[in-house]
Amino acid sequence: MIMEQFIGFFENIPPTFRAGLLVGGIVIFWLLEGMIPLYGFKYKKVRHAGINLILTAFTLIIGLFFARLLLWGSDFTSSREFGLLYIVSLPVWAQAIVGVLLMDLIGAYFIHWTEHKVKWMWKFHLVHHSDTTVDVTTGLRHHPGETVFRMTFTIMAVMLIGAPMWIIMFYQSLSVLFAHLTHANIKMPAKVDHALSYIFVTPYMHKIHHHYTQPLTDTNYGNIFAIWDRIFGTFAKVDDIEKLTYGIDTHMDPKENDRLSNLLAIPFQEYRVPEDAKFGTEK
Repeated sequence: MIMEQFIGFFENIPPTFRAGLLVGGIVIFWLLEGMIPLYGFKYKKVRHAGINLILTAFTLIIGLFFARLLLWGSDFTSSREFGLLYIVSLPVWAQAIVGVLLMDLIGAYFIHWTEHKVKWMWKFHLVHHSDTTVDVTTGLRHHPGETVFRMTFTIMAVMLIGAPMWIIMFYQSLSVLFAHLTHANIKMPAKVDHALSYIFVTPYMHKIHHHYTQPLTDTNYGNIFAIWDRIFGTFAKVDDIEKLTYGIDTHMDPKENDRLSNLLAIPFQEYRVPEDAKFGTEK
């Protein structure tokens, strides 16, 4: 009965619930950032949020265009029981766990790793890394081109897994929550963060990924589950998290990263790699 209610809810998820996760999450973590900040940033927080939220609006609009294709892919594969979920007969609760794990692997970890390895894709993802003051709104800071990449990989994941819509919506709800949590500028007990990072992506774990130089830039790709970084050897731990520097060493000018027009143009610009930079153009 509980699983039936669970499935029914996410099959017909109310728009108010999704909006509540997006907006409510930002509000809650915004308040927490004021009470228990990890870094005492000196920046125009409202302006910074405004730029990131405009990029979020682009993401939402692009998502609407992909929604029909996502629905078709889900209906096509799940109705025919085609995909990784149907190799072995699983109870519904196990389908939920396996489905979310695989969606996270293919639709998040793998595309994230790919964006760091393919130079032309990296130039779009660079917009996310260009943020030198990482806070809750940074999780929503993506170039429209990167949104297309991620939606494409999400659809590919759905087709390979055979994920029904309720699993997709459950996964996307968790993904929004973790985007807020892992980017929020909040302090938490280091031992708790590290213990949780054996399974889940945590705030401190993801902050390492936002350090401005390699090799840390190319670690901790996970979205929800930290197990993928541990399995594939991309996990990194830093003892003194407060010594990290956010941003990317090819674009450290605050003015450059604080103009929406320039952020949208970054993927189409040539840029010079600093001579002392560890991060290069070999991607």
